[in-house]
Amino acid sequence: MHRRARAEIDADALRHNHARACALGGARAAWPVIKGDAYGHGMLDAAKVLGDAAGLIVADVQEGIDLRAAGFAHRILVLQGAWNASSLEAAVAADLELGCHDPSQLDLADAHGARLRAQGTRLWLEVETGMHRLGLDRGGAEALDRLKAIVGLDRVVLMTHFARADAPENAQNAEQIRRFDVLRSGADCAVSACNSAALLSGLVRDDDIVRPGVMLYGVSPIAARTAAEVDLRPVLTLRSELMAVKTVVAGEPVGYGGTWVPTRDGRIGVVAAGYGDGYPRNAPSGTPVLVAGKRVPLIGRVSMDSISVDLRDHPEAQVGSDVVLWGQGLPVEEIATAAGTIGYELLTRIPP
Repeated sequence: MHRRARAEIDADALRHNHARACALGGARAAWPVIKGDAYGHGMLDAAKVLGDAAGLIVADVQEGIDLRAAGFAHRILVLQGAWNASSLEAAVAADLELGCHDPSQLDLADAHGARLRAQGTRLWLEVETGMHRLGLDRGGAEALDRLKAIVGLDRVVLMTHFARADAPENAQNAEQIRRFDVLRSGADCAVSACNSAALLSGLVRDDDIVRPGVMLYGVSPIAARTAAEVDLRPVLTLRSELMAVKTVVAGEPVGYGGTWVPTRDGRIGVVAAGYGDGYPRNAPSGTPVLVAGKRVPLIGRVSMDSISVDLRDHPEAQVGSDVVLWGQGLPVEEIATAAGTIGYELLTRIPP
């Protein structure tokens, strides 16, 4: 191991969080969402750990092809679906299941119906119920009948996506459920609506398949509840070590721009990790860092491959002391809040 900064993955924590999703989903199948390189955790490694899952979910066709090339035989859903004939052919050849969220994709499926039927391809119709991102805006029932005619009833799944499941009391959730129920009442096919927030908020609506994402990686999507409070364990720990300890004098500015000025003499430490390692450049002074098991504040500006921390009240810290930037003992949500973002972004921006 040659880099001090490293991302450590806890496979047991990933299994625990998936088991939690399965428990919340009840009898429903829980398909892990492993798009975005499994939210920065390594898609192929995550897929191996979650090998018992009934299916896997990715964003685009290439991610699905990469899983097949690595030997995964699971059912695999491509949320974005195919966007032209060549991507559809590649998806069909890899036995991938395709999201259909735009009228052009219905036309594409129609034009290649014979190929889809011969392969037994499953199509997931995403309908708009209030998210206003991906999803068919109107004519959901007609589109569903159209897809059933193309590939058969047992090869179609009806799905939607909640916009505010992280705030379960918000009235938009009830309205989205109402709209989806209108469509699903006569659908006579498998349905899927719940993401991580919907599972943790108790918005499960008798889905056949639930789609846990960020909760798998130990991050709570519910603003009012921490990961620990909903029995989730951090999977990724971004770790490094102190590479220098210096003495500073009161009044002497520290770092680029001199944005932090000590009011008393003492020691500071330099950690071998910065924004080149995925740490947020805009994290302000005071953001917590765990050094040798004790919280200390970040000081000054984040550099590309280093940050500075205040050690004036931590005499035990020395060069080589272990540093946790987030993960075990320091939830990523805390760092995200300090930096004015969300845990999702911090996890997915970590370089390979």
